[in-house]
Amino acid sequence: MGIRFTPMGWEHIDEILAIEAVSFPTPWSRQSFLHELSDNDLACYVVALDGDKVAGYAGMWIIIDEAHLTNVAVHPDYRGRGIGARLLEELLERAVKLGAERMTLEVRVSNQAARHLYTRMGFRPMGLRKGYYTDTREDAVIMWKENIGTSAG
Repeated sequence: MGIRFTPMGWEHIDEILAIEAVSFPTPWSRQSFLHELSDNDLACYVVALDGDKVAGYAGMWIIIDEAHLTNVAVHPDYRGRGIGARLLEELLERAVKLGAERMTLEVRVSNQAARHLYTRMGFRPMGLRKGYYTDTREDAVIMWKENIGTSAG
């Protein structure tokens, strides 16, 4: 599989929106992604490309020494191939280069596949945000990975 990673650009937005639509109950809007790319100095987004096709994408915000994972999604045709883990690894590497020492995220309680991936990648549940998701009032598990610049993280 010839997957390569590159910073997200304007040219990827249409494919990202299509992945959003099939991945999340309340997908991000075009305007949300455009804002992240043009107006958010804290943002760092990458895409996984198979040739010119967007196979997946992920993003984070770097706030002082913390990285906050905003989203990870993989096109249904590419799921089960480890691309989600590779996207997360790519963000972790970039976070370290940008000065982050730890990474956090929120994930739906019901999203067992994502929770399993995050646990496998060294994230640990550290709390619960009650009613975090406004679309369903579902709770979010808060997960953290400490010392991301070391293999012991």
